[in-house]
Amino acid sequence: MYILKTEHSFDSAHFLANYEGKCSNIHGHRWKVEMEIQSETLNEGGQLDGMVIDFGDFKKDVKEMVDSFDHALIIQKGTMREKTLECLLEDEFKIIQVNFRPTAENFSEHFFYEMEKKGYNVKRAVVYETPTNSAVYEKSEAR
Repeated sequence: MYILKTEHSFDSAHFLANYEGKCSNIHGHRWKVEMEIQSETLNEGGQLDGMVIDFGDFKKDVKEMVDSFDHALIIQKGTMREKTLECLLEDEFKIIQVNFRPTAENFSEHFFYEMEKKGYNVKRAVVYETPTNSAVYEKSEAR
């Protein structure tokens, strides 16, 4: 099995609604995303001879996905008062609303499936919320 890995990072803010603790306040992270893809075989012949894929394409796709969250406030839909959200948007703050609680665990699953939609055979997605804390998502056989 061949495994290719690339990583990229982004800076953003979030908060955890309905959480008792300091993470219920808006705070920021430098998130790091590690993406691994896998293949049983290598390409034969042509420009990609001896490769799974072109690392440049893989890196570009991860960077584009991750950069879309850079320097934004990421919130779970329905967890901010409508009036507050309207004011932030009116002042042209970059707000990204997601359908999940913005945790490292949920981001790892989200990024896994976003790359899979792009046609990659994803092995795992790892999301670091801090330099020492990460969450890993791998597809289970049951899913």
